Amino acid sequence: MGWLEGKVALVTGGASGLGLGIVQRFLAEGAEVGVLDASATKLGELSELVGDRVTCVRGDVRSLEDNRRAVETLVGRRGRLDIFIGNAGIWDGSTSLVDLPEDSLDAAFDEVMGVNVKGYLLGARAATPHLVRSRGTMIFTVSNAGFYVGGGGPLYTLSKHAVVGLVRQLAHELAPVVRVNGVAPGAVPSDLRGPKSLGLADKSIREFDMKSVAEQIMPLPMVPTPADQAGSYVYLASAANSPAATGIVINSDCGIGVRGLWAVRGGADLVERFGSLPGA
Repeated sequence: MGWLEGKVALVTGGASGLGLGIVQRFLAEGAEVGVLDASATKLGELSELVGDRVTCVRGDVRSLEDNRRAVETLVGRRGRLDIFIGNAGIWDGSTSLVDLPEDSLDAAFDEVMGVNVKGYLLGARAATPHLVRSRGTMIFTVSNAGFYVGGGGPLYTLSKHAVVGLVRQLAHELAPVVRVNGVAPGAVPSDLRGPKSLGLADKSIREFDMKSVAEQIMPLPMVPTPADQAGSYVYLASAANSPAATGIVINSDCGIGVRGLWAVRGGADLVERFGSLPGA
């Protein structure tokens, strides 16, 4: 029996990348899942992959009407909503302040904040009545950029810091009925793209050489897959396993916050000194 047996979850941006990894893991844990995504093509591919256990709704997370339609469609089909996961997002391509074109700055700000922050707020508003009834939970995808610099440019970093504030405020407002938490992954090879206003709609984050960067600076020199990150969402979604967790963000970022001021030792000397168990 899975950790989420009998639960119903809605995942925004769940048709690809990290969202898809969350959807697949939730299904494996016994949940029924709904997905709100802007791409009809990706939703079609998702339906072919997982079948009718996923309720697919095409829409824009920046629209309250689309968020409500996704919630009501899922509730109409499954009878309840236990988990809302705000996950849809865009990245600014690490475009620095001085490289942001002045004639695109307003539009880029509105686009990044609209998807990454407003989209979460509207999804939360649409989901709240049903989560109150089920004594459910919300989980928001943050990012290492919600805590540290360098994970994006000022637009992305600003948006993800705002999400941390949203997690904490909603955890306060909705307590003790609905738990609200977040997960802050580091770099994930996904289809995360940039704003159209900066000409980055066709540029995916997976085009960047994340592996070489991770090997140089990360305490855990790896680039986790979406499947690697999904367990944190399962933990927070499970009332049986995280009943006391609200207002927290799990930093699942390979140790960005403990990089320190010198190079990571690599661990070879530790293995040489203490050895390792077979298969470890």
